[in-house]
Formats: sequence, structure tokens, C-alpha cells
Amino acid sequence: MKKKRILMFGWEFPPYNSGGLGVACRGLTRALVRNDVEIIFVLPKKIPITPDFMDMLFADKVSSVTVKTIDTLLSPYVNATNYTEEYISLESSIYRGTLYEEVLRYAECAKKIAREEKFDIIYTHDWLSFRAGIESKKISNKPHIAHIHATEFDRCGGDNVNKKIAVIEKEGLQTADCVIAVSKYTKDIIVNKYEIPEEKVSVVYNGIDKEDFPEYNTKSERLKNLKDNGTKIILFVGRLTLQKGLDYFLSAAKKSLEYNDNMIFVIAGTGDMENQIIRQVSEMGISDKVLFMGFVRGDELQDAYKMADLYIMPSVSEPFGITALEAMLHSTPVMVSNQSGVSEVATHVLKVNFWDTHEMANKILAVVEHDVLQKQLSENGFREVKNLTWDASAKACIDVFSKI
Repeated sequence: MKKKRILMFGWEFPPYNSGGLGVACRGLTRALVRNDVEIIFVLPKKIPITPDFMDMLFADKVSSVTVKTIDTLLSPYVNATNYTEEYISLESSIYRGTLYEEVLRYAECAKKIAREEKFDIIYTHDWLSFRAGIESKKISNKPHIAHIHATEFDRCGGDNVNKKIAVIEKEGLQTADCVIAVSKYTKDIIVNKYEIPEEKVSVVYNGIDKEDFPEYNTKSERLKNLKDNGTKIILFVGRLTLQKGLDYFLSAAKKSLEYNDNMIFVIAGTGDMENQIIRQVSEMGISDKVLFMGFVRGDELQDAYKMADLYIMPSVSEPFGITALEAMLHSTPVMVSNQSGVSEVATHVLKVNFWDTHEMANKILAVVEHDVLQKQLSENGFREVKNLTWDASAKACIDVFSKI
């Protein structure tokens, strides 16, 4: 049987990524290649990807993958308003316009690529590349799969959406031949908000590969010292944005510290709410109980997971939540909000509504004060996550390919 050849448009790729979108692209792409799918992966910015780097990402099948880049430097998690405020003020020729304008420019570049390349399917990730997929389909008349990892309704934490982004998102989903959502939670949003027919949307959950987290000796002295002193570490990893529920995390921290002050709440990440969160910690009087690590990756991220007694993902609206799988892979007990995709597939985790900070605090105390519960969550979570692989995700995507 002839291999499927996919023209895939993304926006970022590790290690040059700012969040979960790049992680998902790497994991899924590598697994698809392992399952005999050829990929032309298109990036919208120049990044120094070397053959060695590609070997690392795609093992011995690197020859099946071609990476094309278009010169731009933009984060997928910066919205149009933030981009204008934060980047346009910089006097640099690197930045060519607003984020919205960059998305349109990407689509123009996609036309040329679609004319030159031979492929069977067009595959796009999120609104940033949907226009590229739309234009490529016009040129080639090939089927278009739109993979939605997060919606504008998630990013805004409600209905106060950026209308320009929402228009592109809706058009991309409506014109695609097939839509892949990372959870039933996300499928419900796009069916109800964008009027996408249910039968058009397939749910394919994200996965994780153990090979992305090689064994190594712990290096973080500050976290190790806390552990050696018997301090319990409660961890958050993610962008500091409204979507991620940091204010609820801090409220639960305050409540739980009133009953047990032998805990440190570690926040690993950066984002537009960083200054607000720092002020909030100070105003709550828990500055000595909260540690800000900033953006972490690699060994430093593994240190955080390994040292944590509990990982919390308190998201207000989380399409999936790969960080929960990462924590489980490190045998760390996990608590996630019910408003997340990962809560649909992970059973050996604690679950709570993001707004119920009393219940969140109760479960924090239960884990740190009961070794048996912590051990059960650790062992059963690790056993469960080994079956939530990117290969399983890739095979589900291949089933979708067969439908079109």
C-alpha cells in the first residue's frame, strides 16, 4: 500500500516552543512517521533545526520528514491584542505586523508550497495555520484535516473572544473535510459555538512518550533541600494566564495552609498574569509559601515533577492538558479540573471543579497527610499513563485519514 503523504502546517516545534502545541506536534508527528506516514512539516518561522535534531525527533525515519520554514518569530499563545502591545513597540525588522497579519502572510506562503509539493492530505493545527490549510486546499483540491488543540473560547476563559481569531477558527473548522478534537470537552465547544456537525468531529486524545524524559540525576538543589527538610511540594506547571486557573490555585493554597503550613506551592511558568499573580501572593500573605520558578524545560522540568508531592492542573478551560500526563509519568500524584480533556481519559487522578477551592484544599491536605493515598495515586497513575501513548493517538488519526 502506498504511504500517505501529509502536508502539515504547524506554528512551533520543540525545542523552540512556548507551550503544549509544539509538544503535541512533535509527539504526533513522530508517531505518525513510525506508523508509515510521510510528512512535510511546515513551520512559520526560521529555527535552527539540524539533521541531528530531526534524527532525535524522528529516530531512523528522519528521511520520511521534510521540514520547511517561513521567517517569522511569534508565539502561538500571544493573542492579537497582546502582540500589538508587546511586540510592535519593539523597533526590529524581525516583526512584520500583527499576529493576525502574520497568520494571513503564512497562508500566502502556503499557496506556493501547495503548488510545489506532492501530498495526499493537508493537515493543520489550530487557528494559526487554518488559513494556510484553506488556501492550500484551494490550490490542490486535496482534503483538509483541521486538528483543534485549543479554541478562542478556552484562551479567553468565556465568550469575550477576539472576533478576528474566532472568524478564522470557525472558517477553518467549517471548510475542513474532517476535524480532530483533542477531547470530548473540546468537541462540545466547537459543535455548540461554531455549529460544526457532530459527525464531522473525531476525538483523538493526546499522548506521551517516555523517551522524551530520559533518566538523569536530580540537579535542583533548592527543591532537594525543601524535600530533605520534610516540606511537601505542591506543583503547578503552565502558562500564567486566565485559562489556567492560577487564582483558584492560590485560593486553595491559602485555605490548605491554614491547616498545614508545612507546604510550598511551586509555580513553574510565565505569562501575561505573572505580575498579577505575584501581587496576589503578597496580598494573601503567603509569599514565604510560594516559589516562582519561571519558564522551565528539560532537566529542570523533570526535577519539578520528581520532587512534587502533588501536581495540580486547576484550569478553567483545558482542551486536554499534557502536563498532567508528564506528571503521571514521573510518578507524581495528580489533581485536575473537571473542565479538562485529560479528565476524560485519566482515572487514577483526583478531580475537582476549578471553582471549588474548598474541595481542592481538602484534597491537597488528603494527599500530603496520608501516605497511602499518595502512594496509590503515584503507582496507579504511572501504570495508567504508560498506555496513553502517541502511537495510540497516531493510529486513531490514521483511522480518520481512511474516512477521507
